[in-house]
Amino acid sequence: MCSSDLDLPPNAEGWFAIPRWEKIAPTYGEAVQKVLDLIKQTRNGAFYNYREGQLGPQYLRQSQKSAKAFQKLGDEQKDHDILVVSAQFGLRHRGRSVRRAREVMNASEFGLGAFAIGIMILTHQERLQHYDDLWIDCAGDEFAPVAAGGFSLSPYFRFRDGRVKFGAYWVGGADGRYGSASGLVSQ
Repeated sequence: MCSSDLDLPPNAEGWFAIPRWEKIAPTYGEAVQKVLDLIKQTRNGAFYNYREGQLGPQYLRQSQKSAKAFQKLGDEQKDHDILVVSAQFGLRHRGRSVRRAREVMNASEFGLGAFAIGIMILTHQERLQHYDDLWIDCAGDEFAPVAAGGFSLSPYFRFRDGRVKFGAYWVGGADGRYGSASGLVSQ
């Protein structure tokens, strides 16, 4: 039985098709860069990356919980390059800091990272079209601002000045314009 044949879990917005990042590039950061490049293309250049050149492993990594969740999803959906994931785009954790969102996620919930959220933005073009749209924290990733450890930031996507923008912000900062996107795995 495929995940899409099941009822949608509580707190999920829908089922999303997310490729395994390992099928896209040799490293997580390179896979994220490819997704960001596609977002720029599909938005006719209306995209800005505040972290250009800062997607190597010394800057960007998946959180352990997110990596384990995607490993579990991959094990459950063997032989598939695209995983079906129940997820939400951030409304559940609107106004919470990334740190707080991570704390209140239950055992089956995990933060989504820049790769998964970027794919979701690509497949749901209606997202991030207006300044008033909910901006999305990537609670499944960790970012080190000076590439010397201290992964104290988390990436985000927002819409401002007519463009989708990608950057990173302190995990303790709470703002009602943002919400952490998350996925769910079966127990």
